Amino acid sequence: MSDKILIIDDEAGIRSSLKGILEDEGFTVTAVPSAEEGLSLLKRENFDIILLDIWLEGLDGLEALKRIKQDEENVQIIMITGHGSIETAVKAIKLGAYDFLEKPLSLEKVVVTVKNALNQKRLEEENIILRSKFRQKYQKLVGVSSAIKELKKKIAQAASTKASVVIYGESGTGKELVARLIHQQSNRKNKKFIHINLAAIPEHLLHRELFGYVKGAFPEATTDKKGKILLANGGTIFLDEISEIDAPLQLKLLQLLEEGTIEPEGSLESIPVDVRIIATSQINLTTQVAAKKFREDLFFKLNVLPIVIPPLRERKEDIPLLIDYYLDYFSLELGKKKKTMTPAAKEAFMNYSWPGNISELINVIERFVIMVPEEEIKPAHLSLLVEPREFQLIPRSTQALSLKEATRHFEKEYIHRLLMTNGWEINKTAQELQLSPGELKKKIKSLGIRMAD
Repeated sequence: MSDKILIIDDEAGIRSSLKGILEDEGFTVTAVPSAEEGLSLLKRENFDIILLDIWLEGLDGLEALKRIKQDEENVQIIMITGHGSIETAVKAIKLGAYDFLEKPLSLEKVVVTVKNALNQKRLEEENIILRSKFRQKYQKLVGVSSAIKELKKKIAQAASTKASVVIYGESGTGKELVARLIHQQSNRKNKKFIHINLAAIPEHLLHRELFGYVKGAFPEATTDKKGKILLANGGTIFLDEISEIDAPLQLKLLQLLEEGTIEPEGSLESIPVDVRIIATSQINLTTQVAAKKFREDLFFKLNVLPIVIPPLRERKEDIPLLIDYYLDYFSLELGKKKKTMTPAAKEAFMNYSWPGNISELINVIERFVIMVPEEEIKPAHLSLLVEPREFQLIPRSTQALSLKEATRHFEKEYIHRLLMTNGWEINKTAQELQLSPGELKKKIKSLGIRMAD
């Protein structure tokens, strides 16, 4: 299939000459005289390159450029400008245009610029694919716990059907990852996956964000805008925090699930949509239904395949694997030397409750990779980045020891951590411990504290 080019220029002679020379080069070319016609065409067709005149009657080229880039980030746009408007052309480059051509046009330069723009588009697409493959390599559930094994089974079951899914779990448990895995394993994997956080958008804007609107629907609606649901047509729409939506929006979602149609704001027509809904909730929707805050009929339509993700504290046996996995990931992602973590440091991670779940653990690991200069992360490093009280420094294997032995272990860890914080300054550390420098040195020796620990 040949590459598709759209020409938007109000001069018939320019449209004709550009169309002719580019078709001779083997491109499929469409030409229209106004930005409005071009934007309307872009709602129905995809193009690889757009040649866009800056000075157009009605909607000008710069405004058209902004609107096109909002919906079609990867399309390459070449601006056409007259003499004396170089400053405007530079502004267009800043807004996302690939390049600009000056009138009178050199047809030879047009062909070269178009081919260069296509090469740039392909490079960007290849980069997106490579980054996507890299992220997908690290976009999987990690663990050996029975909870993770069961979760993987449910993901496979959900992926084999187009039924709606509600994913339940505390904040940070990985609900979006589970949703993406369902999408990637389904027959919709080559279509769009669009994520929208329902709780983060004001109610009066959320309807427009999801369902879109038509020109004239309200004073600021100067052109049609597709909603997220229509943009996800054929793919998956991921509705984060479904329990937060109001009654009118619940009714519109029910219409989508029952009839497979949506109505943009201001439109009298229903648009057919084929989209799979995956939703999330931190609370059980049955309680919302009982409290009359969530429609029962919508609940039954959405909650066909409920999936519950356990908090990290209930699957601590997975933590060592998660540590190694994300140390590897961030070392590659950030271009750092690969880091490892000592068993003692992993033990401290195991003893922590992780109220922020996987998200918190990932954040801590990323900070370690960035901020710890050594290649091995030790217990002493934990106090540099995390509040000391957050990690229990006495390993579980020693918790059954005598009080004397446990006290010795704690004293050793506490003094070592304080020395690390103070850069191994004996006098300063001794003062904070209310000891003499000589007494501190004796303790360091008797407890076997070493700088390398």
